[in-house]
Formats: sequence, C-alpha cells, structure tokens
Amino acid sequence: MWAAGSSTKSEPKTLDDTPGGRLPLKAIPGSYGIPFFGPIKDRHDYFYKQGKDAYFRTRAQKYGSTVFRANMPPGPFVSRNPKVIVLLDARSFPVLFDLDKVEKRDVFTGTYMPSVDLTGGYRVLSYLDPTEPKHAKLKTLIFRLLHVSRDKIIPEFRRSYRAMFQELEAEIAVGGKAAFADSNDQAGFNFLARSFFGSDPIQTKLGRDGPGIIAKWLLFQLSPILSLGLPNLLEEVTIRSFTLPSCLLRSDYKRLYDDFFWPAFTSSVLCEAAETLGLGREEACHNLLFVTCFNSLGGVKVFFPALLKWIGLAGATWHRKIADEIRSVVRSNGGEVTIACLERMPLTKSTVYETLRIDPPVEFQYGKAKKDLIIESHDAAFEVKKGEMLFGYQPFATKDPVVFARPEEFQPDRFVGEEGERLLKYVVWSNGAETEEPTAGNKQCPGKDLVVMIGRLLVVELFLMFDTFEIEWKPYLLGTAVTLTSLTKATIQTSSSNASAAGLLL
Repeated sequence: MWAAGSSTKSEPKTLDDTPGGRLPLKAIPGSYGIPFFGPIKDRHDYFYKQGKDAYFRTRAQKYGSTVFRANMPPGPFVSRNPKVIVLLDARSFPVLFDLDKVEKRDVFTGTYMPSVDLTGGYRVLSYLDPTEPKHAKLKTLIFRLLHVSRDKIIPEFRRSYRAMFQELEAEIAVGGKAAFADSNDQAGFNFLARSFFGSDPIQTKLGRDGPGIIAKWLLFQLSPILSLGLPNLLEEVTIRSFTLPSCLLRSDYKRLYDDFFWPAFTSSVLCEAAETLGLGREEACHNLLFVTCFNSLGGVKVFFPALLKWIGLAGATWHRKIADEIRSVVRSNGGEVTIACLERMPLTKSTVYETLRIDPPVEFQYGKAKKDLIIESHDAAFEVKKGEMLFGYQPFATKDPVVFARPEEFQPDRFVGEEGERLLKYVVWSNGAETEEPTAGNKQCPGKDLVVMIGRLLVVELFLMFDTFEIEWKPYLLGTAVTLTSLTKATIQTSSSNASAAGLLL
C-alpha cells in the first residue's frame, strides 16, 4: 500500500523491535505549500488529479513516512484551517481515541462544522467533547434508546429486510437487475424508526418521504468534502468554498421533525428519560433525530452496500460456506434467529468484521492536540505541538501491512479463531478499538455492537433466502453503489420466525 514500513507480519512492531528499543525522533515531513495556493493544489489532487487513496499513498511514498503534513478539504469560508498532520498506520492512528491527548470538539466532519441550523439550533452529541457537561447526558440518553429497543431489533430488522429482498428479487425478475440503494434506505429507515420509537413512519404524515429528505439533509452537511461530479472549478468556487444555505432545507427538516420525530419521541419512554437526565425535550429530540438519521441510517447507507459488494465479489464458493453455517445454526435453533445463535456463526461474524476493516463506513477521524505530544509510527517518533489538527485516514490504518497479511484482500475468515480475534483491536471503525466498549465518557460509537449485529442479520437474512447472488458496483458519493444482477433462491429452505432479542446487551 505504501513504501514505508511494508511487511506481512501478523502483529505490529513494538518499541523493542527497533535498535536499542527506542524509535528515532524525526521532524514531521511534508508541507502545506504556499498560502492560499497550497490548499487549492492539494484539493485538486485529492478530488480530481489523484483521488483519495492515491493522494495519501503518493505522499507516504514520497516522504517515506506514514505520518506527514498536508491540507484537507474543504476550502475557504468553510474550513477553519485546512492544515493537518496525516496518520496512516495502525500505530499512530489510535492517538485519535486518546482523550488525554486530543480534543474532539467540533471535529466530527473534519476541519469545518455544518451550521447548527441543520440540527435545530443545537450542537448535537457528535460535535461535543467529553469534557463538555452535556456530552455524558446525551450519550446516556442514546444508551437508553438502545436499551429500550433491544427486544424489537431482530424482529423489526427481519420484517424490513425480508420485504426488501423480496422486492429486489421481483425487480430482477422483471428488469434483470435491481439497484440496492433506494430499497436499502427505505428498509433501513423503517427498521430504525420502528425499533427505536415503536412507530412506523409510513403510517404517519411523513409517509415514504423520510429517506429522500434525509439524503438531502446529509448532502447539506457533507457537501464541502464530497465531489458531486461537477467540473473542478465550479465545485471549487461553490460547495468547496461555501456551505449550502441551510435555509433551503428548513422546511424539509421541519417536516422530518414535526411529522415523525417529535410525536414519536414525546409518546415514548425516552421523553421521560431525557427529563430525568436534565435535558430539554427539544434538544433531546433533535439529538435523537441526528443519531437515527445521520449516525444510524447514514451508516446503513454506507456499510450495507459495502457488505454486499465484498461478499458478492467473494463468489459462490464462499456463499455456500456462509449459507451452510447460517442454515445449520438456525435449523438447530428451531428456525428462529436469536442473539445466541448469531454468536454460533463465527464465519458470518468474521465476514462483517472484515468488511468493517477493509471498507470502514467512517473513513476520516480528526482530533486537535491538547498539548505537545510525541506520536509514534512503526518506524519513527514525531513531535506534535498543542493545537495542531491530527487527521487519520482509516482505510489505510486498517489495511496496515505491518498488522494484516495481504491487507488489500477480502478474507471472510480473517477474524475466525484465537489468532483472528487478536486482530480485532486493529478494527477501529467505531472511533475506538473493536475490543473496547463505548462509555458516556468516551467518543466511541454507542451503537458499536448494534452495527455489528445488524450487519450479521443482513448476511443471515440474505442467505436464508438465497443460495448465491451477483452484483455490479461502482464508487459513489458516500461509498459504493451496488446493483444486484441475480439472486438465486435458496434450494434448502429453513423455516424462520421473528425472534425477540431478549437479553441483548446494548
């Protein structure tokens, strides 16, 4: 992947692997270029000339280092400061999770923060540093949300996604292919709304409009760091230099809030929970909207297509292995899908972890140095000054060749067994290691375990219904656009029923 530090070792180096047990202290290589013009050149390379991966790879090779200085988008009038210190390896990347060393205030989307007009006038949980008083209260509210939803997760997921796969199967029968995105968005929103709030959005004033409104809302927040496929100059002087006016989305957001989230929230036990925590109702509701639509549905929009892509590319032989595991376990459990039987599917679980490793749904992590620091890569140590912005590009950190053998290959069984489980600490898609747990005092995703579980549920539902499938795919705005070109119905049917997730710990 890069020239510096290449290896096929299964474990990373330690300090004792270097001569004398100490890493050499080096100046951070790289340059921010000429003021004003340097960031423009870097943005051009990043979006148009090279693309993301090549942008980081060529610089790592040029400097012989996985730690270097560069500019990150967006441009003027959006970004506070485009200058970052880039971290590309599994050893330096975790400093972004160390809250003694980095501040996480207003860095959720990078070197800029979208207008609070897009979140009801509130800085929501994702933008708060754990030292801020409301952080613990709001994160505790999210834990309550997950707790009260625990018995509805499996039945509502299976209800939504079984219907989705049936619709996709019918589309393929008629037209020979079916785009996954729109069906996934609707199924995902229905599942989340019914699980979290016990309310079906289709039966409310919102109807089927939720996913479309949410897609526009996400675009307004993320457009400064996306390419919409417009000419370079046009994007540079519009979305790259200015945020889209939030007033253009005001009526859509109000409809999302008024027609679904506010009535669903106020009629749920979460309303009382928010008051118990000392949170205002409106602030709590806007935060729950953000968690549902940005963190949760936004994740489903990126993660599930990636999961289908990589499993689809793995081919029919792997499909048979995974299907055999799933059907055997479900059959032995009387046809029901439960948490306990999911835990008896190591290949299925490993497949989900491998997707999160090779194609993490969150590519970027940011943090501002709280004090002067020493950051270590595998090969050297570097001085970072207080106030400097640290940036990690996760797809390189989780494909570090010092940690993972053949890191660019999708290996569904990579995390099976004791050796595989030891590698889980380097799977960090959740703003923390997979071996660690989210708390009210850290920034790790509160729904970490839920995401892994619904990823497994998607694989289970798919292979209970079908023996194999084929896809076409291409890169898209937030990840991957997948089109299903065939779904081969299961030759061995396993009876299944909606099951409670009683005992699920979230």
